[in-house]
Amino acid sequence: MQIILNGKPKEVAAGLTISELLKQLRLDIKQVVVERNASIVAKQGYERECLNDGDNLEIVHFVGGG
Repeated sequence: MQIILNGKPKEVAAGLTISELLKQLRLDIKQVVVERNASIVAKQGYERECLNDGDNLEIVHFVGGG
């Protein structure tokens, strides 16, 4: 199935959870915020929220600096 990830089309497996997607992208769950279809997803929902065909995701990764 296809989703939109940070404005770009991406093919993913059907039934993939947000948590599994973040693992595939090698992103630390503690350092990201996920917006799905214009709504912020609570971190507790990452394990149980399955992606749907056509979902629009924005993933923001926190970067420290000084």
